[in-house]
Amino acid sequence: MDTTTVSGVEIPSIGLGTWRLTGDVCRRSVRTALELGYRHLDTAQEYGNERQVGEAIKTSAVDRDDVFVTTKLGSRNRAYDDVIRSVEESLAKLDTTYVDLLLIHWPNVMTPLRETLAAMNELVDRGTVRHLGVSNFGIDRLSRARDRSEHGIVADQVQYNPYWSQTGLLDYCQIHGITLTAYSPLAHGAVPEDPVLESIGAVHGKSAAQVALRWLVQQPNVVTVPKATSREHLAANLDIFDFELTDEEMARIYQPSKPRAIAGFVRSRVRELGCL
Repeated sequence: MDTTTVSGVEIPSIGLGTWRLTGDVCRRSVRTALELGYRHLDTAQEYGNERQVGEAIKTSAVDRDDVFVTTKLGSRNRAYDDVIRSVEESLAKLDTTYVDLLLIHWPNVMTPLRETLAAMNELVDRGTVRHLGVSNFGIDRLSRARDRSEHGIVADQVQYNPYWSQTGLLDYCQIHGITLTAYSPLAHGAVPEDPVLESIGAVHGKSAAQVALRWLVQQPNVVTVPKATSREHLAANLDIFDFELTDEEMARIYQPSKPRAIAGFVRSRVRELGCL
């Protein structure tokens, strides 16, 4: 498994995102991912699947210490005591004594950022959290988080794919030694149908989705957590480290279009609801 090292923190470049994975589907997907070689798992309190992720790790042949596990604070768990309590609950569900990375899931103006981070720093001091980060923070909020945290902010998890620009934020992360973790890297299913990505993939013997994932991890400081459930897709998402994109291909892949990304999300929801 290829890794990205930023500010001394080594993170597997490809992880498994588990948003909307529940029950047996979640357990099976995580176990399969670990069997195939994944060593980075991304969950959250609000996903409601920490227990299933923990069970899958426990029943796999992979040692817990070999897996980089990320979870995120739910929106109601931002006050100091709520942070401590909820993380203890997350650890129990995950059946682990620590998480590798704890993120603030979304900005929340109801609780001072300083209070949330104070509790998160306390958890680092206790050894139950190894690293701290945020999710869905822009540059201003990320900068404030860095200023208010005793321990470094090592990651910002945001939507990033060929259609959804994060140029300014990525520049900031590269300057300040922060990992940008890209979620929705395939733009909710829009990427695999992209003719530009398909044409580039044909040159390398890869799919459009593999080209998009390679585009992400080939950028400094970027890791990604695509979601997949089938063995075929899980294996394909991992099979992106045996080729390299040229500078010209990297430039062609980047096609900022938020309407296109949003359309992909709408189509994915329609499919999930059984309307297509």
